[in-house]
Amino acid sequence: MQKHLTLGFSPCPNDTFIFHALATGLIPWAGGLDVTLADVEELNGLAASGKLDVVKVSTAAAAGILDEYVLLRAGGAMGYGAGPVLVAAAGRTLHSLDGGTVAIPGERTTANLIFGLCCREAGISVTRLPMVFDEVMPAVEAGRADAGVVIHEGRFTFMERGLSRVLDLGAWWEAHTGLPIPLGAIAIRRSLGEDTARRMNEAIRQSLLFARNEPEAGRDYIREHAQELSEAVVQTHIETFVTDYSLDAGEAGVQAVSRLLAEAGCTRKDIFITL
Repeated sequence: MQKHLTLGFSPCPNDTFIFHALATGLIPWAGGLDVTLADVEELNGLAASGKLDVVKVSTAAAAGILDEYVLLRAGGAMGYGAGPVLVAAAGRTLHSLDGGTVAIPGERTTANLIFGLCCREAGISVTRLPMVFDEVMPAVEAGRADAGVVIHEGRFTFMERGLSRVLDLGAWWEAHTGLPIPLGAIAIRRSLGEDTARRMNEAIRQSLLFARNEPEAGRDYIREHAQELSEAVVQTHIETFVTDYSLDAGEAGVQAVSRLLAEAGCTRKDIFITL
């Protein structure tokens, strides 16, 4: 029997594309769902406090919740050429940021973890300023930060704001590991049991397959939550962050997540559900 669950994901186009059919009942969950849409760092906090049954989290943040949650194999954001980007005014280099300030989209984000790994390798130290992801570029433009780590649609729009790429953090990860970059994952309470976890995993897969087969069905839902993004940016966002790894993490995806969580200090082996 399916249980009534609370479900949280972000309003970003990749998540609303994946979850639209499930969240609106086109893919039924017999027990019913209470849906929360929130910024990824807010979702990380809700997961850390155990307030949601099923929740999209930054993969890096999963390191702190795996005693209570296990990761699903479907619904995540993972792939090549999809990582965060370090941006600044023209002429800046990574080493020029030593001793400076960098705006980050939340302390528990995968973007922040990988940025920290880059700084460690480069031997530099910066002061990080956590903020909501859409405040990062304005902070750099206004001079409140020397650089910023941008995620989501910021990867596609920073040049329109007169900013330059200092470093593609996703490309850095790929070059160092040979693995896709695991940006976000779906976590479910371990206490709900394996059967419920498998059912939810399949429901998310079916929701994504529905979106791919009926792309017009979720267009208004995606646009409603994408707010001011142009159609072109929304489509590019979906094409970049919704990949076959979103249907199933697969062997490479499991390796990528395990590698990233190890960098975050996680030693657990039972990270994903078993199918």
